[in-house]
Amino acid sequence: MVRLAMLSFWHVHARDYARQAKEHPDTEIVAVWDEIAERGKAEAERLAVPFYESIDELLSQDNIDGVIVDTPTNMHYEVMTKAAQAGKHIFTEKVLALTLREANKIVSCVNEANVKLTVSLPRLNDDYTLAIQNILSQGLLGDLTYARVRLAHNGAIANWLPEHFYSLAQCGGGALTDLGCHPMYLTRLFLGVPERVSASYGHVLGKEVEDNAVAVLSYENGTLGVVEAGFVTAASPFSIEIHGTAGSVVYGLPQAKVLLKTSMGESKEWLEYPLPSSRPSAFEQWVAHIQEDTTADENIAMALDLTKLIEAANLSVQHNSPYALHALEA
Repeated sequence: MVRLAMLSFWHVHARDYARQAKEHPDTEIVAVWDEIAERGKAEAERLAVPFYESIDELLSQDNIDGVIVDTPTNMHYEVMTKAAQAGKHIFTEKVLALTLREANKIVSCVNEANVKLTVSLPRLNDDYTLAIQNILSQGLLGDLTYARVRLAHNGAIANWLPEHFYSLAQCGGGALTDLGCHPMYLTRLFLGVPERVSASYGHVLGKEVEDNAVAVLSYENGTLGVVEAGFVTAASPFSIEIHGTAGSVVYGLPQAKVLLKTSMGESKEWLEYPLPSSRPSAFEQWVAHIQEDTTADENIAMALDLTKLIEAANLSVQHNSPYALHALEA
């Protein structure tokens, strides 16, 4: 049995990960720490486990094998390096850190301590993503020229997002840093790492962080990737579109179907592409890495690229110009 501690319930998905840990046959939650003691005590009582006011005391416990980190993003570096140095395996919510420099230091600590790190990038494991990867691997779109991935919800206009999600200090950003992570890592998956990022942020409701965002990823060969996210959209389906010199594939416009049109085949019409089975969740993969003594190399590499792209987007807005990825401090 892998014994886990919850480190904070700041993130909106913290209870989801606690539920996954309780439902997994090989894991159990044995402790809670939270930077807000009152919240942590309430969650510990709900889970019927001890609450630790000191994170150092919790991490010193021999009966804890790993931690689920859902702290404010600006605490990721401190908390995860401490956890790694204490020999605890780490599962965390995206982004890995506020900057590439911090993210690289976290990974370095993880490697030195030989603990298992996995970052929750759930849409990498979904059936539509795997179907699109199959299409791209067969070259059915020819040379890729454009990709667009959009994910938005009404969290700000319907007031269901917690107020601390609008704190620039805690989050490092708004709609793009939080929700936009998903279309960002998917665009990175489909197109690779770009040369530069140009972003534009909107503040529809006048929040401290953006509630409406677009980032354009530019590649040396002229390919463009467009990432869209927002907290102020009443009815916006999650959608993907990828275009190339020989065809196009779309998903979620608005049906949850992968539709393909390619000149490489007998049919020139739009056809529904079959969906494979989804892969195990990021949490299940993390537990398997712990049990099998393997490492989440692809996941960690994608998490580092995601941090890099989000940091570049934020710097693009600050400088009001495209930001080259090679200029980031590693």
